[in-house]
Amino acid sequence: MHFYDALKPLLFRLPAESAHSAVHRLLEAAQHTPIERALAARYGVDDDRLATTEFGLDFPNPVGVAAGFDKNAEVPRALGRLGFGHVEVGGVTAEPQDGNPRPRLFRLAEDGALVNRMGFNNHGADHIGDRLTRARANVPLGVNIGKSKSTPLEAAADDYRYSYERCAAGEYFVVNVSSPNTPGLRDLQHRDHLEHIFGTLQDAGADPLLVKLSPDLTDDAVEEALAVVDEMGLDGVIATNTTTERPASLQSPNRVEKGGLSGKPLEARATRAVAFVAERTDVPVIGVGGVSSAVGAYRKLRAGASLVQLYTGLVYQGPSIARDINRGLLELLERDGFESVEEAVGVDLE
Repeated sequence: MHFYDALKPLLFRLPAESAHSAVHRLLEAAQHTPIERALAARYGVDDDRLATTEFGLDFPNPVGVAAGFDKNAEVPRALGRLGFGHVEVGGVTAEPQDGNPRPRLFRLAEDGALVNRMGFNNHGADHIGDRLTRARANVPLGVNIGKSKSTPLEAAADDYRYSYERCAAGEYFVVNVSSPNTPGLRDLQHRDHLEHIFGTLQDAGADPLLVKLSPDLTDDAVEEALAVVDEMGLDGVIATNTTTERPASLQSPNRVEKGGLSGKPLEARATRAVAFVAERTDVPVIGVGGVSSAVGAYRKLRAGASLVQLYTGLVYQGPSIARDINRGLLELLERDGFESVEEAVGVDLE
């Protein structure tokens, strides 16, 4: 039995957010100690066939940690030692926020899913920016930026700019206009708001700059957002965020909780969203939603994702998930005659 197999039942007796905090404390305690080397030896997969270069950054493998897991940039180094090829911290807001009242994170164990209505709880751009200047993750480190709850929509661009300027030590930057847990935030996915936000961030020097889209957008709305991406020369798209919809297949009683649904029930839909985006833009796409296996990650790569990210899979499968996916990807690449991950990207679109 692996360590996480023994620990998981104990963690799952705790409220979901309490368990998450406990795991964070363990990872934080491991940083800058000999445990780091042991983690890297156990969970790392070093193979040039997994490496890829996107928007000017070198990724040792395509499997990353999605925003939301390390909101305050406290454990990026430890996550890199668990074999992830990049870590995206945040969402970061200009002002510190407590987020929504607890409970606000719910397991749907029967469905391999989570529902969250966290509300961008974070320590704020000033504190997180200070941590980023000291962070040594050894893998690319992205920063997901959201709007402060108290900031009106008409002032959103300046709010995003403040967070970027304080967190400029990151290596790529993601405009999050798609979280369902901040009132009015998704209205910023409309063209005029996007143009103002991106223009303001580009003027401030944000580069590379990506946008994270909702799976709940209509096809027309996605195409409008992608037109802005192309016209303004953005560097990438993340597809997708969590969904407010509830598939009829859900079994857990927690399906009634409000918030964003993530995990296995979103997987097929997110993969279709990756393909839809990849067919309509030439910039790299990061595929997120239900990634928990090599087969699922491979589907997103073949659908046009250059990289993938996960969060919910880490909760259910534990620290070996990046290693297991990367090992499985190597087997799938060899099976299909590809010499690298890059060769497999988008082959199902041809």
